[in-house]
Amino acid sequence: MAKIISTAPVFPICHDLLADHGTVEICPDMSIDTLKSMIADADAVIVRGEAQITEEVMQAASQVKVVARTGVGYNNVDVDALTKRGIPLVFTPGANARAVAEASMAAILSLVKHLPIWNERMKASDWNSRFEIDNDDLDGGVLGIIGLGNIGQTLAKMAAGFNMTVQAYDPYLPEEVATSVGAKLVSLEELLSTSKFINIHATMTEETRNLVNAENMKLIRPGSYLVNLARGELVDSLDSVLDALNDGRLRAALLDVFAPEPPDFSHPIFRHPMCLTAPHALGLSRQAMTNIFQMTCDGIKAVLDGHTWDKVVNPEVFK
Repeated sequence: MAKIISTAPVFPICHDLLADHGTVEICPDMSIDTLKSMIADADAVIVRGEAQITEEVMQAASQVKVVARTGVGYNNVDVDALTKRGIPLVFTPGANARAVAEASMAAILSLVKHLPIWNERMKASDWNSRFEIDNDDLDGGVLGIIGLGNIGQTLAKMAAGFNMTVQAYDPYLPEEVATSVGAKLVSLEELLSTSKFINIHATMTEETRNLVNAENMKLIRPGSYLVNLARGELVDSLDSVLDALNDGRLRAALLDVFAPEPPDFSHPIFRHPMCLTAPHALGLSRQAMTNIFQMTCDGIKAVLDGHTWDKVVNPEVFK
């Protein structure tokens, strides 16, 4: 039976799906020393959370046949270190696309309708706040989606029901794909300068690191909204977001991802009334996690059984 380790707890379905191939052992923490110790005699690795699967960690692996990342982002895994050892990196593109897109739309609605503020004021017996705060509208607004992959495309389709105009920045996407989901491809500069709602759903790579930054955020028009449910590294700093909130370019923002994670909670953005935050959790719905673990386990079992798998970051290892 194979030894399968996971860098963080997994759902019961994962244990059930892998039971005929081996047992899943959970790492007690994500330190380099613990990972090196656990991976030494492991046959498969499930990467969850912020665990760093580096070259140093992989040097301690003597028999790993497959590494699986539960999600679509894999910037915490050294793909080159795996590839040179012939180890495929299984990932789960699209498994939680619907859940993240729903969360992205919920974020917009929460911001424009001031749901957290109304809740806070009401519970403080402040009935007259209804005369002091005005809600905003989605109707007729321009939604700019940075990264029009599975999540972005799902969000674009949802936006049609709110009578929104959708535009997107994605230099790798064919125009006809964008058109099919009701979006128009534009430059990043045009998107930032003309969108009322800016939702980030790009994949994190070295090329996209700091994609949204203090310089190009100067283009954002006053009264806009920013939502980041992708990766914290796509925005250069919390300072840039805070500056935009303070000078009115952003009326409100919602951040579900940070760099690093967990973030420095002493940063003043965590005390700003118009910035909502979540602990990288908004896309973790029950159905999404079931889909992710199903896809993850299917990939692990296929590789352990000596088969190829189509959802891998480095398919060249099968050649």
